[in-house]
Amino acid sequence: MFQDGLLKGKRILVTGGGTGLGAAMGRRFLELGAELVICGRRSEVLEETAARFQTETGGVVMAVPCDVRDAAAVEAMMDRIWETGPLDALVNNAAGNFIAETHKLSPRAIDAILNTVLHGSAYCTVAAGRRWIEAGRRNCCVLSILTLSALKGSAFRVPSAMAKAGVLAMIRSLAVEWGPKGIRTVAIAPGPFPTAGASQRLTPGGGDSVVDREIPLQRNGEHIELANLAAFLLSDMAGYITGECIVIDGGKQFLSDAGSHTLELMNWTDEDWARMRAQAAGKR
Repeated sequence: MFQDGLLKGKRILVTGGGTGLGAAMGRRFLELGAELVICGRRSEVLEETAARFQTETGGVVMAVPCDVRDAAAVEAMMDRIWETGPLDALVNNAAGNFIAETHKLSPRAIDAILNTVLHGSAYCTVAAGRRWIEAGRRNCCVLSILTLSALKGSAFRVPSAMAKAGVLAMIRSLAVEWGPKGIRTVAIAPGPFPTAGASQRLTPGGGDSVVDREIPLQRNGEHIELANLAAFLLSDMAGYITGECIVIDGGKQFLSDAGSHTLELMNWTDEDWARMRAQAAGKR
């Protein structure tokens, strides 16, 4: 399936593509023949990743700094990208999350997640979709990276669950509205794929990964597994798949606690939460 050239001729934008899962997917797209565009807020990180990928793969990489929370900045980014050629696919990967007691969240904290995940995904999707539709460009695809919380909610991570569920509603709605225009919209809901930083923010106690016994397959996911699924969904081999969210989680979603540490969090004391807030503040 993953033969050389699977994505040849496709130009793909990955938001939040400088690090973590976004970088893992981007590198795989390059290996399979795609041209890659990555965006994020930190230009130095983007440039370092782009240079490394070009050296390692020999592929074409464009780095465009952009804060996807800013609609005007997204439009400016798309204009800059289209100056050198249209996109064929968009991967909504930029995200933010943390664990917190919901009743203690400030409006600013709630907006920090909603603006990145929900608004940012919507801004990028509409900006790319408008350009495709106006140009009559077909065989295009939007892939959104969700979480299991989009499917079943997540206590103590409520803003992220809300935002991801909204993105899921968007891809299902646009599958119908944009399908006749030759645009597919799909999503992936990953389970535990540890990345630097995320595990510290989302795991009680700041551990590096979830405990193996919480996952039926007894291991965390490997980045290449997610990257391969993303590549397949963006390829012409998946040309009849739209409006779907594919779960890749080692069976985690079928557990009553979904491996999300909810029961542990429900027993946390005020002191436990204070330590987590202090830890999170120290990493900003």
